[in-house]
Amino acid sequence: MTRTTPLKILGWSLAVLLALITILVIIIATFDWNRARPYINRSVSESTGREFVIGGDLQVKWTQDLATETGWRRYVPRPVISAQDVHMSNPAWVTAGPQMASARRIDLSLHLLPLFHHQVVLTDLALEAPQIALQRRADGSNSWTLKDNGPSPWEVEIERLAFADGTIRYLDEAIALDLRAKLSSTAPGTATANAASQKYGITVTLGGSYRKAPVTGGGQAGAVLSLTDNHTIYPVQAHAVLGKNKASINGTLTDPRTLSGIDLQLSLAGASMADLYPLTGVLLPETPAYATTGRLLGKKDGQLWTWTYQNFKGTLGASDLAGTLQYSPRQPRPLLRGEVRSEQLRLEDLGPTIGAESNASKQARGKKANQPDSKALPVEQFNTAHWDALDADVKFTGKKLVRTHDIPLDNIVADIHMKDKVLSLTPLNFGMAGGEITTNISLDGRQKTIAAQAKVAARHLKVRELFPKLQSMQASFGEVYGDAALTGHGNSVSSMLATANGELAATVSEGTVSQFVLELAGLNLANAVFVKVFGDKQVKLNCMASDFAVTDGLAQVRRFVLDTDSAVVDVTGNVSLAKETLDLDIRPKTKGARIISLRTPLYAKGTFKNPDVGPQKGPLALKAGAAIALATVVAPVAALLPLVNIDKAPDTDCAAIMAQATATRQHPTSPATNAPAKKVSEAEIKKAQQEKK
Repeated sequence: MTRTTPLKILGWSLAVLLALITILVIIIATFDWNRARPYINRSVSESTGREFVIGGDLQVKWTQDLATETGWRRYVPRPVISAQDVHMSNPAWVTAGPQMASARRIDLSLHLLPLFHHQVVLTDLALEAPQIALQRRADGSNSWTLKDNGPSPWEVEIERLAFADGTIRYLDEAIALDLRAKLSSTAPGTATANAASQKYGITVTLGGSYRKAPVTGGGQAGAVLSLTDNHTIYPVQAHAVLGKNKASINGTLTDPRTLSGIDLQLSLAGASMADLYPLTGVLLPETPAYATTGRLLGKKDGQLWTWTYQNFKGTLGASDLAGTLQYSPRQPRPLLRGEVRSEQLRLEDLGPTIGAESNASKQARGKKANQPDSKALPVEQFNTAHWDALDADVKFTGKKLVRTHDIPLDNIVADIHMKDKVLSLTPLNFGMAGGEITTNISLDGRQKTIAAQAKVAARHLKVRELFPKLQSMQASFGEVYGDAALTGHGNSVSSMLATANGELAATVSEGTVSQFVLELAGLNLANAVFVKVFGDKQVKLNCMASDFAVTDGLAQVRRFVLDTDSAVVDVTGNVSLAKETLDLDIRPKTKGARIISLRTPLYAKGTFKNPDVGPQKGPLALKAGAAIALATVVAPVAALLPLVNIDKAPDTDCAAIMAQATATRQHPTSPATNAPAKKVSEAEIKKAQQEKK
């Protein structure tokens, strides 16, 4: 009896295995795969929840010795599956198209061995005339989310992807976007090939609409995606016009299979930066027309992306902006941080962002855009609806800020912080009228009505620069110092001041002021005419100090005194920030005799927009009546006697006033409690006097 050796057993086993493989290959090669189409169509449809159909011929062929493979894998046979007329349907509610995806022909090749490990490795996937239609509804639901069958043990990997002559339609109801793209390819070496086609093998033409405005554009991209190489660099170039927004990109994508990096030169332009919110998700304010260009860098960290707009330059209305901004999608809110610079920034370009009323808001209130407004303070509402969309930490510096018909500001420095719907400018500093303004502002938008706090300090403001259009003030000199600490509630600057509590104070150091201005204030008609005929001269200003207590929008004068070499002026009364009205009593007292003087108490009433300043009728009528009586009873010359002012006002202790004001600034009222200022001691006054000297 012949014994079977292990070697013979192994030989027979290999022979049987090779025979089975050969039979399997023959069956696969000769099998009519069209018979399997009903099963494949049914299985895929049940798995995805969408109708899947292979309507044309289905073939399986074998190939090896592929140039795209290296090593032993190059000689391992692999199946190449070809299917014609393939499509998968969209849900019934979709209007973008009945088929979510379709192709005239699909060719794919795969590795067999990974199938034993529940891996589908597609070495090559080629699509002929693909058509894709995707749609997102206003509630966020979309057409590309398939049936959820729970976790799948299978993994799909695509190594190389090629497609040509296809169309894509994307309909987004949430942002009113209907985008259509047509893709065509140019093979290198053809008559239409050029130097660019070696880099860009796919041409894209864009069309459609954005917010009912036409969309046009186009671009180019790499011909074939190699999805296996590490750090694959895929070139892209595109430009588009979406409504009033223009965009263009030129750069590369890193690892397009998982898209780990983006490096693009980006240009944007449009009618308002707020229009970018639906597209980018980044909160931006309502602005005039803008244009910007810079380098956009995207880096993927896990499932999140960090975006950097690096070294950008742009314009906003007639303003210019430059800098670097970074957007990080952290929790609970994303963070926007960076630095922005400007050579010239116009306040009107910021518009509603800072509370200035726009023409649109005037029209919404039934006013014509060119009609003057009865309100002097800004009434535009701050929009806090999107304040919780992100946090911000941005530093702004500007050389010049132009305010229409007002004194320009310079050397602006602002640290802008937004956290949990609280906007703070700490600090907001700038130069004005040759001096400096330092402020700290906080706007708490967590409630329906904004809670506002502001502390302001003005130093070294030049008197003549505060009145640039008043010719008689150009020879004046002296410096203004001021402080304010206020709190208020409201969604506009006007409403915040209408509810304000706190205090305001200002002083003017020694200097000079136009005599003509002072004479007019005192109604010294003869001197006013003399000055107008023979020229103005400067009167020494010894001091000026003002102090207001603000309660519920009413600024009550606690002290207001103006002392010059020729007169002392005391002011009492109040200013309503809520009604924007004046109610002041002005009492000038001369320091010397005046001929033909109608000097009498004055009033300042009316509104901020239309103030009414004039002499009080009672005292003026008494002087006029006395003059008429004397002229009638005694002699015409006697009528001048009531108009001769021989009273002499006592000198004001300016040193004490200025010292008191300086010392008081060291103990400001608390804006949160509106508590009275700390009483200043005699020692503090003497110390301030010594510092003044």
